Amino acid sequence: MWRESEPDERIELDVDGYTIVAYSFGFGDETVLCLNGGPGLPCDYLREAHCCLVDHGYRVVAFDQLGCGESDRPTDPSLWNISRYVAETETVRQSLNLGKVHLLGHSWGGWLGIEYALAYPDELKSLILEDTVADMPASIAELDRLRAALGSETVAMMQRHEAEGSYDHPEYQAAITLLNYRHVCRLGQWPAPVMRSLADWNQGPYREMQGPNEFHYTGNLKDWSRLGDLWRIPVPTLITCGAHDEFTPAGALKMKLALQNAELKVIPNASHMPFYEAPETYYPALLDFLSRVTGPLP
Repeated sequence: MWRESEPDERIELDVDGYTIVAYSFGFGDETVLCLNGGPGLPCDYLREAHCCLVDHGYRVVAFDQLGCGESDRPTDPSLWNISRYVAETETVRQSLNLGKVHLLGHSWGGWLGIEYALAYPDELKSLILEDTVADMPASIAELDRLRAALGSETVAMMQRHEAEGSYDHPEYQAAITLLNYRHVCRLGQWPAPVMRSLADWNQGPYREMQGPNEFHYTGNLKDWSRLGDLWRIPVPTLITCGAHDEFTPAGALKMKLALQNAELKVIPNASHMPFYEAPETYYPALLDFLSRVTGPLP
C-alpha cells in the first residue's frame, strides 16, 4: 500500500545544462522507473504511491521532469515537447546506471513511456501503462462523452467559456471540479501526496503541451497518436485503468489489442488514480505482473 517515505537517495543530475532531481528508494536489482503525469507536475504523488514496492525487493526511481518539482524551471516554451522528455528520461537512466528497467508511466507519463519504448526498446524489461492512452484524438472524443453526462446546458456553458478563453470563471471551474471528482480521483479527500503535487503544478509546460485542464486539449499533444506503432514494442506490458477513468477503458482496450504482449486490468470503483482509490485491487495486479516478468526476487 502507498505511504509517505523519504528516499534513500536524492540525486542531482545534469541534463543538457539543466539540473534534474531524482529520488531512489531501495536497493534491489530490479528497478521500476516511474514517469509521472502532468506535464509540469512534481513526481511526489507517483513516487509516494510506488515506493512501497521496495518491500517486495524492487528498487524504485522517480524524478522531477524538467520544469517541475525540485528540478530546474526554465521558461522557454520550445523545451516543452515530448521528444526532449524522451531524451531526458534516457539520460536519467544512463546517469544512474539503472540498466534495463521496468518503465511505469502514469497519464502523461504513459505517453512518454510509449515514446521511450519505441525509441529504446532494448533498455526495457517491461512496460506499465497506467491510466493513459496511445491516441489523443480518440481520447478527446471519449472526454467529450464524459462531459456530455453533465447535461447539454452545462456543456454549452463550458464551450462558451472555452471559446472566450475564460477558463477561470467560477461556473466553468465548478464543472471542471465535478469532472475531476468523477474521473480523476473519486475520493472525498484527496491524499496528501496528490495535493502536494497539485499545489506546485507548473502550468507553463502543462498549457503548452496539454491545455488549461484535464478535459480540454489545446496543446501540442492534442493530435498525438502512436496507436499504429504499438506493435513495435516487444516487451511484456501491463495496462491499468480505472473503470471511471478520464482515459476510459475503451482507450485502454485499444492499446491492449495493438500491443504484441499486453494484458489489461480495469479496476472497479476507481478513476484516474487507482493506487489511491482502490489499493486493495491495484497493488496485487501490479505485483503479480512484475513477479511473472522477473521471477522470484531475493
